[in-house]
Amino acid sequence: MRRFRHAKIVATVGPASASPEMLRLLFLAGVDTFRLNFSHGTQDDHAKVHAAVRSLEADAGRPIGILQDLQGPKIRVGTLAGGRLDLVAGETVRFVLEGGEGDKQAIPLQHPEIFEAVIPGQDLLIDDGRIRVRVGGVEDGAITAEVVTGGPISNRKGVNLPGTLLDLSPLTAKDRADLAFGLELGVDWVALSFVQKPSDVIEARGLIGDRAGIMSKIEKPQALERIDDIIRLSDAVMVARGDLGVEIPHEDVPGRQKELIRACRLAVKPVVVATQMLDSMVGAPAPTRAEASDVATAIYDGADAVMLSAESATGLYPVEAVSTMDRIIRSVEGHKLYRSIIAASQPAEEETPPHAVATATAVLAEGVQARAIVAYTTSGTTAARVARKRPAVPILALTPSRETSRRLSLLWGTHSVQTDDVDSYEEMTENAARHARDEGFAKPNDMIVAAAGIPFHTVGNTNNIRVIQV
Repeated sequence: MRRFRHAKIVATVGPASASPEMLRLLFLAGVDTFRLNFSHGTQDDHAKVHAAVRSLEADAGRPIGILQDLQGPKIRVGTLAGGRLDLVAGETVRFVLEGGEGDKQAIPLQHPEIFEAVIPGQDLLIDDGRIRVRVGGVEDGAITAEVVTGGPISNRKGVNLPGTLLDLSPLTAKDRADLAFGLELGVDWVALSFVQKPSDVIEARGLIGDRAGIMSKIEKPQALERIDDIIRLSDAVMVARGDLGVEIPHEDVPGRQKELIRACRLAVKPVVVATQMLDSMVGAPAPTRAEASDVATAIYDGADAVMLSAESATGLYPVEAVSTMDRIIRSVEGHKLYRSIIAASQPAEEETPPHAVATATAVLAEGVQARAIVAYTTSGTTAARVARKRPAVPILALTPSRETSRRLSLLWGTHSVQTDDVDSYEEMTENAARHARDEGFAKPNDMIVAAAGIPFHTVGNTNNIRVIQV
């Protein structure tokens, strides 16, 4: 089952999409990877979805990726008297470390790391930035602040501290329990929320190892300060524009998105653009023109994948949202300016033989008008190096690893197939031609170009190109 587009679609599963029947419809509409959001639902809920996706995968005969998104150390106010407070601009409020149901002089904020980090003059943003208060004084177990932008707050609303590095592990006790559960299930990707520094990724790697790919969610300004190291240590990156757009000015988000996509492409790491891409489709069967343009911009920028959140998790039109995203991607990739825009954003080549061979493979395939590039890959690295070039020719990734084939469902332009490993040059040629034909990429007498590492079974050693006539 081929997707006639290069960029991939990630869809979040929730009450609107958790049934096996709906998961099948979403897959047929275009979903390549399903996201399990562990901020919501129970472990049992996610286990049922995981089993349904794996059953769907077996029926479809195509690898499907599963992304476990951990909740992370989300900072929230506690329980409020009557469940709500109305803050008025100019008034003074007080946050306390200890307390029961809070009023304006004792709003519970049970996060000691905040009390250790904030200083007078800094702002606290509540409820995705709708409410802004400015710290006036910090004492033992209490913060006094002036309300700058007022409005209602209710129980458990989130709190952001722009520009403040908090001494927080990216993995709470809940996250560690959820992570162990997800790895036992066999998820393909683990998304880390609120990554601030490279050591956060290192900490997660110590727990995950190579059992799943690590996707760092960029939603803190502190992460942007160490972004090159974070990307290098991660297996993929998510541009999580929700919290990022709260902590940095809205007008800076589009530029940061472009920077992140370019940096990930240079580093040969898949990058996902997420949050509110088709948000109006939570309650409407069609997107706004601005939302369609937002998805299109991510595709023109060269993102590997775009993601649906509430649109597919709780919305009224999950299938329509996926279908809309699929149509937008295909329209952009078929536009007459797409190839020139993608070529203009081509990162500088790294001066290493594997990168040079992958680049030459893409150029050669386009030059001989090959029907496909066949990338033999154990870890996925060869396919990723070819995809970095963003060739016009589709990439058929052949791998003996079931786990790699599933992770590649996130990689730009790549159609992955799990197959037996090859031991000789002749077997490589025959296998490439057969799969290109069987998967619908090529017909007899068509040309394909194969990239591989010689000797075989060597991870990351892309050093050989072969032009093959089917």
